[in-house]
Amino acid sequence: MLQLGWAAAEPWRWDLLDLAPTPAHAMLLSEEQVQRVLKAHHIRRLKATEVLACLQAPALPVAPGTPEAAQAHCGFLLPCLRVLAEQMQACSQRVSALLHTLAQEPGEGEGPSDVAIVQSLPGVGRKITAWLFAEAAQALAERDFQVVRTHGGVAPVTRQSGKRRQVVMRRGCNPRLRHALYHMARVAMQRDVHFSQVYTALRAKGQRHGQALRNIGDRLLRILMAMLRHRTCYDASRIRCEPVVQLGQKM
Repeated sequence: MLQLGWAAAEPWRWDLLDLAPTPAHAMLLSEEQVQRVLKAHHIRRLKATEVLACLQAPALPVAPGTPEAAQAHCGFLLPCLRVLAEQMQACSQRVSALLHTLAQEPGEGEGPSDVAIVQSLPGVGRKITAWLFAEAAQALAERDFQVVRTHGGVAPVTRQSGKRRQVVMRRGCNPRLRHALYHMARVAMQRDVHFSQVYTALRAKGQRHGQALRNIGDRLLRILMAMLRHRTCYDASRIRCEPVVQLGQKM
């Protein structure tokens, strides 16, 4: 099973475990049974023959009774996992519906709402939007850039004593907000051409991966606060007018 990937929280794997809870059961599986599981869960990256070959590979030698104990353990865990997956999907749907409703509401001065403005930013989707409004609602409402960047951990800490001056990563912050800003910067770097170029420029200057992403997150927050103040959505054509190297220096 590990040869098929490390993501154990996938329902199609649970169905395979139902069909083949032990190596002895796996030897009785047919290619048609595996194909039905893959088709039901829309798995196209793997073929039934590959999955079947992995399941029917020689099993590791274990003490007598171990496969049966593992089978009983899985029998208790799988129903719990399925219930948890259903609840997470239901929560995801409710969050999406709520954000959609909030995004449709008019903002101040007939402009777009805060949710619509945040969602227009590169790297921001359903989860990031929910995290930002859950962890920094007041700071976003007050357009307080310094509070968000400090609580989010993108603002560095300067330690200075005499002639010694050191700029280090901020450890004391809201970990959930830091997590949101990190992934916002990461996705923006992966999906947006401009921020991908900024990331490359920052890495060329010697910044580490995490440091470069914190700088991109800082820049995204600055842009977001300007958008919220002026009630405008993200315009990629405006930001791309500024040279990438200059943006890297500002961050």
